[in-house]
Order: sequence, then structure tokens, then C-alpha cells
Amino acid sequence: MTSNWQLPYPSQRQPVFARNAVATSQPLAAQAGLRMLLQGGNAVDAALASAIALTVVEPSGCGIGSDAFAIVWDGEKLHGINGSGRAPAAWTAERFAGNDRMPVIGWESVTVPGSVSAWVELSKRFGALPFAKVFEPAVEYARGGFQLGPLTARHYLQASKVYRDFAAFSEHFLPGGHVPKPGEVVFYGDTADTLESIAATEGVSFYRGALAEKMATAAARVGGGLTEDDLAAHEAQWVDPIAVPYRDVVVHEIPPNGQGLTALIALGILQNRDIAQYPVDSADSVHLQVEAVKLAWAEASAHIADVDHMVQATSTFLDPLLHRHLAEMIDMREARDRASVVPASDDTVYLSTADASGMMVSMIQSNFRGFGSGCVVPETGIHMHNRGSGFSLIDGHPNQVGPSKRPFHTIIPGFSTRDGMADMSFGVMGGHMQAQGHVQLIVRCEDYGQNPQAASDAPRFHMREDGVLMLEAGFGDAVVAELRSRGHDVLVAPPGNPFGGAQLIRCMPVGYCAASDHRKEGLAVGY
Repeated sequence: MTSNWQLPYPSQRQPVFARNAVATSQPLAAQAGLRMLLQGGNAVDAALASAIALTVVEPSGCGIGSDAFAIVWDGEKLHGINGSGRAPAAWTAERFAGNDRMPVIGWESVTVPGSVSAWVELSKRFGALPFAKVFEPAVEYARGGFQLGPLTARHYLQASKVYRDFAAFSEHFLPGGHVPKPGEVVFYGDTADTLESIAATEGVSFYRGALAEKMATAAARVGGGLTEDDLAAHEAQWVDPIAVPYRDVVVHEIPPNGQGLTALIALGILQNRDIAQYPVDSADSVHLQVEAVKLAWAEASAHIADVDHMVQATSTFLDPLLHRHLAEMIDMREARDRASVVPASDDTVYLSTADASGMMVSMIQSNFRGFGSGCVVPETGIHMHNRGSGFSLIDGHPNQVGPSKRPFHTIIPGFSTRDGMADMSFGVMGGHMQAQGHVQLIVRCEDYGQNPQAASDAPRFHMREDGVLMLEAGFGDAVVAELRSRGHDVLVAPPGNPFGGAQLIRCMPVGYCAASDHRKEGLAVGY
């Protein structure tokens, strides 16, 4: 448990203590969740209202055409849901023959969007409020207008360059070529209509109705593979979270096709090393964590895929003997060349909620890169993710693109339990920063006794896909010099991207402690 309430890092944020709590990356979305709690809803209702609102107020991170994953603590046990979609049935390996990599934007990067199915299943199984109720804040923001946040506005500016050739995108997000500025009121009437249709039909219109027809028509118009049959075949999947023990807690993640397994391997490695003997933020502490992350990525990058296509069972990578063997490979004097091969992206939203009954939710949903594929379905406000770009084109790789197959996913919600009871709901959005971010948060909380806000405020490392070790400003010149002397290719960067954005809610003897990352627009709220 947290041993101190010091805030040693240069952030002005304070932990939020409350019996009911919401932490998101956008203030209006956090308020949407809080509204549900105040109206008699539970943590799932709050999570859904926040997640749906985020598709409107932070469309650079997620949308109605996104994927989502969640872990729910119902007061007694954990439940996981995989709301990721599959590739179109037409996506054979031959379809992409001759490509160096999967398309990053356009309809050939679009798999079936799964967020809507996750919303429906979560509400059916755990929601206390009517399904349509959790859509109300989002619909109000979309139809009545909302003021654009400063970081989100920055993403709009970037999008105006990346997606300038996508007519439907510009018509919806940049009408008349205008890039909205921070604080400017924007309106999305088409999005409001679509959300109301999804709410009224409990998602049926999205997968087997008028909205599905419009998505398939838009794809077919430019030769995309997504069809009405692909959408109709989709369903979210309830899964049992996978876990490893770490110090006095057990850390839980969603099983593949997500990268949560990577975080668990790294924590399993660190379980065999006494990292607490090294001062927090020291070169030794950073080096040990980085080396554990690199070893975990070396294993996971070769194997993580749709679980039905993995050659090795997930349990293979949770074996304590494997973790012990990998831990023995770490040389405290020298960095090894084992970098991630997974592309980075900071465009995702993570949120956490908790209520007075003890229910907690860890949830994440994402477009993947920026506004996703750049494909907006006309007259709907649905902008499609580009999760298909997560497939590999390497022949025989478990994650090689294939018909009706789920791609490798970077987005992961995290959860920890203590003595069989809920301990903390947490996550760090941001591509492959997420797994290494989970490791850093857990190490700070469990090995160094930092409170959730301090653990979020602290400078982070980011092992980049090209092997460069990025250090967020705040570690100190001596730490940088020492890491370089051990062979790390260090690049010091200012706070913010690509170091992700965290949200955390931790159980207290009474109520919760909630924290929100200063690198994002969001906040923690409660009552």
C-alpha cells in the first residue's frame, strides 16, 4: 500500500479522495461519468458514459468506429471483455502481397470496429441504468456543441495535414478547411444522430442495420474489404484476465491479442530482482526496468497475436521459471540490444471509474494512430480506426494478416488485486508505451510506495521501437550520463508525448484515491 503522500515531482495536481470516482483524459468526459454516478448509476454506467463522451470530445483518441477493452471488478471477482474487431473476410495474405507493410490509413487499414459491442455487453451484464441513459452527455456535447480542449486542438491541426486528401474527413472535422482552435465551440449533429440510433437499438443498427449498410457502402466505394457480413458476424468476447504476482499484489491484464502479456512478463522478471534496493529514479532502477521491458518485448513481439493463432500458449509466458531465467540474463553494467518492434502511437483514451459499492472499471478505447484511418462514413460522424495496420506481413508470423482474424493490439487496461480483493484500476495510453508504462506505475506504487498521483507525475522512460531510450526531462544529468555509459542510446525529451497518459484509482480503507496525468487534458473527479 501507499506509504507516503509526498508529491516530489513538478506537477500541481493533487490526489482526489472520494467514495465514488472517475478519472479520464478529458474533463467533459469525466463529468459525464460523474453525472451517471450522481443519478444512481454504478461504475460501469460511469465508464460507459465517459467512454461514449470521449468519442465526441476527444475524437483524436477514439471514436464510434474504435475498438475497446475493459476489466471490471464486480465487488467479488474480475471480468474482462475483448471489444476488438476482426479483419474483413476478404483480407487474405495475398491481398497485401507486394506491400512492405500493412496500410496505415484508408479503408484497407480498417477492421471491424468493436467499441459499440463492448458498450452493449458491459451495460447488459453490469449496468444499473438504461442503456440510452449513458449516451445522454455525449449526445448533448455533440448536438449542443462543446469547447475543444487545447491538446485535442493540436491533434486537429496535425490531422489537417495527414488527412487532407480525405474529403469526408474534412467535411466532418474541418468544414470549409477550418481547423478549430482551443476553446472554440464545435458541433457534430451527425454524430449525435448516430449515437441516438445506437442507443435506441442497443447496437443493432451499427452491426446489422442502417449504420452497418452505410459503413459497408463507404468501404465498397473505394475498394475496401469491409462488408455488411463482416459487421454482422462481430461480437465482443468475455475473457478471463491473465495475471502474475508482484510483491504484495497480483497484476491482471487482458489476454492476447492485446499486449498486456508484455507487461506481465516484464513484471515477472522484476519479481526476481530486488529493484527497491536502488533509489527511485536512479540509473540502476531505470536500467533494470528497461532491460526487463526489452526482454519481455523480445518474447512477446514474436508471439502475440489473435489467441486462436498463437503457436505458444499464453500460459507459457506466465511461467515463473521463464521469468527467473530471463531475470538472470540482465547485466546491471551493460544494456542489451532488445528493442520493441511495435510501432508507437499516443492516440488512445484510457479511463477508470469506481463506486461506493466497490465496483471498479479499467477501460481503454482507441482509434490507433491519430484520428485512425481517416475514413469518415458520410452523414454518420463515424470515423473508423486503423487497427488493421497492426497486422504483420511476415509469412508464417502468428500475427500475419488473415481473414476474420484479430490484429495485434497495443491498448491494454490494467488492474491489481491484493489479498484477493480489488487494489487499483490503472492504465497508460500511448501505443507500446502502454506495457512499459504499466510496469513503471506498478514499480513506483509497490517498490517505492508512491501514491497514484506521484506515480503518474514522475518522469518516465520510453523504449522506442528503433532502440532509442527516451527519458522524460526530470531524471537528472548524472542519471542520463550513467545510462549512456552502460550502452543505452539515450534521448532526453520534454514532458508529454511519447510518454503516454495515465489514469489511476486505488482503493483506500474507505473510498478511493484517484489520480489523473498532467500530460493530458483530463482530471480525476469524485464525491
